[in-house]
Amino acid sequence: MLESSFGCGDPVAFSGLREGQTVLDLGSGAGLDLVLAAAKVGPSGKVIGVDLSDAMIERARSNARAAGWENIELRRGAIEARPVESASVDWVISNCVINLSPEKDQVFREIYRVLHPGGRVLVSDIVAENLPFWVRRSGLLTVACVAGAIPESDYLAGMAAAGLTAPAIRGRMHYSARQMVEVVMESLPGWTLALFGWMVRPLLTRMAMPVAGRLWSVRVAAHKDDGDETRS
Repeated sequence: MLESSFGCGDPVAFSGLREGQTVLDLGSGAGLDLVLAAAKVGPSGKVIGVDLSDAMIERARSNARAAGWENIELRRGAIEARPVESASVDWVISNCVINLSPEKDQVFREIYRVLHPGGRVLVSDIVAENLPFWVRRSGLLTVACVAGAIPESDYLAGMAAAGLTAPAIRGRMHYSARQMVEVVMESLPGWTLALFGWMVRPLLTRMAMPVAGRLWSVRVAAHKDDGDETRS
């Protein structure tokens, strides 16, 4: 995921993680955010990474070992039905992953379920307004964290409908057409670039122009009320 996303931003850097807390990273990929979170919660804390890819889980384990952190646990699973106990984590973080899910409302409900009362969520993700139809239908652009993006208002409404309190946008970063082209180019197989690279970049540049200004990344924060009971 890290190699095929816009790099929406580092949610850990903007969070209030404290020593001894438990953190869940949705779509943990190669484990960069896991390592950063482990450093913040310390040996008395715990960091859980959930990812569907066995290859990414093994890579994240290797990165965790290399960083010297033993409080990182990797679990294979979908972010729509994650293998995590209810009301068991203090923080949920995620970096450019939720936009890939076709069941975002279920993802938000799962975030609510796993959070302790008083727990917090801070995610970085891609949002979009009025994307052309051909973008929505593009499998390649889905991989590049584009086609599945929803409007900011829908993102916030989905969190609120799941029971999360005070969802809000904490920051935005807009992308140029050139940046979008580079991301898609990096997503292409090497043989495609070797054979057709000379024509792909100009084509993508023309395709990116109507998308520029309609796509950006956000940091979204919310919390679970202290008195909330876990929903089933």
